Amino acid sequence: MQRLLAIAWLTWKAAFRFRLFLVIAVLLLAAVVGLPILIKDDGTARGFTQILLTYTLSVITALLGLSTLWLACGTLARDIEECQIQIVATKPIARWQIWLGKWLGIMSLNAALLALSGAGVYGLLQWRAAKLPAAEQTVLREQVLVARGSAKEPSNEADIEAETERFLQARLKNSPVDKADVPEVRRQLRELARADFQLVPPGYSRQWRIDLGFAKNFLHDKPLQLRVKFNSAQKSPSGTFVALWQVGVPGKTPYQRLEPMSLAPDTFHEFQIPANLFDDQGVLTVLFVNPNDTSLLFPLADGMEVLYPEGSFTLNFARGLGIIFCWMALLAALGLMAASFLTFPVAAFFSLAVVVMVLSSGTLAEAVDAGTVVGGNGETGVMGHSPVDMVLIPLFKAFLTVINLVKVFSPVDALSSGRSISWTELGTAFGQIVLLLGGIIGGIGILLFNRRELATAQGNQ
Repeated sequence: MQRLLAIAWLTWKAAFRFRLFLVIAVLLLAAVVGLPILIKDDGTARGFTQILLTYTLSVITALLGLSTLWLACGTLARDIEECQIQIVATKPIARWQIWLGKWLGIMSLNAALLALSGAGVYGLLQWRAAKLPAAEQTVLREQVLVARGSAKEPSNEADIEAETERFLQARLKNSPVDKADVPEVRRQLRELARADFQLVPPGYSRQWRIDLGFAKNFLHDKPLQLRVKFNSAQKSPSGTFVALWQVGVPGKTPYQRLEPMSLAPDTFHEFQIPANLFDDQGVLTVLFVNPNDTSLLFPLADGMEVLYPEGSFTLNFARGLGIIFCWMALLAALGLMAASFLTFPVAAFFSLAVVVMVLSSGTLAEAVDAGTVVGGNGETGVMGHSPVDMVLIPLFKAFLTVINLVKVFSPVDALSSGRSISWTELGTAFGQIVLLLGGIIGGIGILLFNRRELATAQGNQ
């Protein structure tokens, strides 16, 4: 441990020698203080606080991520290129200890910078909230500066797949389709089946039965919030649509018919419902009636959600910073791994290329869903196929599986919307991001570093 700490201390000294720590600290504090002056909001305390959390935490994550990659690539690659690592390697210290010591040094720097910037954001939020009127403070404490759990309707994917298969068999029976076009036909029929579960035609209703689970035991006498979103293919003259809601089942559970609402499409809406409207099993029944002249579509993923209070904002904020810290640990391992066998410029380019690929995962996901990288025919609407798909599509699927181990965690979105980040989620993030992915990347980096010839004349490389 003493050897690891010695290498970590050398990494700290390098960061101060390059002025990296001071520059990043100043940039982080400037972002925390300056962004509230520059950003525009909807004029409400809730909207401003949500935007403030989103922008400041996003900028903090971006700055720390770039500085982590730069330092991870530079601290090892430059030591090798400038022949400084030979002095350390001749001492009784293993190369894995050098590699791991540098990782610990970078992560301790990240911990200090993340704690500094996180304390600034938290202090600014509390200071601004304390200056608001009592009514606005109540809204913030109930919808943003809180940790809220969520409950949704059970997944309908099994029913959708069954309906898709039924449609497909009927289609193939009535009108044969080329074998190469079956995946595209299946995709179109799946969207058709999905629409049956999402679409609410004019004059019709849609019911959700949402199980609150164990949370029902501590939600008595506590008001809940509904978070809804819908889409519309047509526009209304006013830009909004009338929504009629009722919560509960008359004669079976406590029941409440809400006042008619005027809601805009393609955006999230949150509104409070009275307490104790769920049944003895903890199932909350929500009914929507569409009185408009056009159909409305409630997405299965985020069309309807019940939010309930679960914990304090302080601990939730700390857990969110913990997940960001896990991301930094992975980036540090990636940078060090690249520097273990590449020069500094190439290692930095390689690391940034990997990050860009991760950020472009949406494009890869579209190709996987379509089953091809060729694209479709603009006239027929049928997707094309090529032999390249047999190689690239499985490769994209594997890559997306790895990416999802990281991207499934979204602390910035959760904190800005007052969502709860549980200890289980933080532990899972640590296991998947740091131990699993970081461990694999770190193992590869140590192996490459052990096999690298440090005594080779740098000018001949």
